[in-house]
Amino acid sequence: MSGSDAESVETLAGFWREAESTVVLTGAGISTASGIPDFRSPGGRWSSYQPVPIQDFLASEAAREEYWRYKGETWKLISAARPNAAHRALADLARAARLELLVTQNVDGLHERSGHPRDRLVNIHGTDSEVVCMGCRRREPREGAQVEWEAGTPVPRCACGGPWKPATISFGQGLVPEDLERAMRAASTCELFVAVGTSLVVGPVNQMFPAARSAGARTAILTASETPFDAHADVRLDSAVERVLPAVRDRVLSR
Repeated sequence: MSGSDAESVETLAGFWREAESTVVLTGAGISTASGIPDFRSPGGRWSSYQPVPIQDFLASEAAREEYWRYKGETWKLISAARPNAAHRALADLARAARLELLVTQNVDGLHERSGHPRDRLVNIHGTDSEVVCMGCRRREPREGAQVEWEAGTPVPRCACGGPWKPATISFGQGLVPEDLERAMRAASTCELFVAVGTSLVVGPVNQMFPAARSAGARTAILTASETPFDAHADVRLDSAVERVLPAVRDRVLSR
């Protein structure tokens, strides 16, 4: 890190030590060092995939097959990925009671696999590690449906006959109200809000930043891309988060 980055790390660590409650929002940028491509950057997954809205998934077998082609292939990449130093740093801070709540936009399950306490984690966009039946609403671990798909079943199905769908929030599908309420409440009552690896353009969860700032919290944005809130952050760093967050953790937990 450059001299100015090192100074910003010290500033953020100071804010973190002083804060009674810290809330973190993570996006795809925290997982790129684990080998999972960002959705929105050039060459990312959106450049070669047309998302299937939930309405199409429910209405069309062809749409369900297309959805599973994408999800089946990307699950191989996601399941082989491992948490990186940024995930582990946040898990360490949470286990030390220095991180009140982590809200992630990611569906890769890397925060869980890093050992992040489940009671301090909200998967706001769901998770790819489980499937949900669109008929009876039963949930199961992903493995069974994935094995069926890899064996040649275009759309794996529950015992009730309903199609399995990875338990992520699809386009046109609403967020879980309780999860969104918890995220916004935490943001509006924290003393430090940190956005990590997110462009802060996806609503409504991006409103956590202005909610925190309006309530008087200090704010930090750690991401390589520009965001709509850059000018309003107390700390702004575009260095690799897998280097920044361990440095912050070490300074916070050493005092």
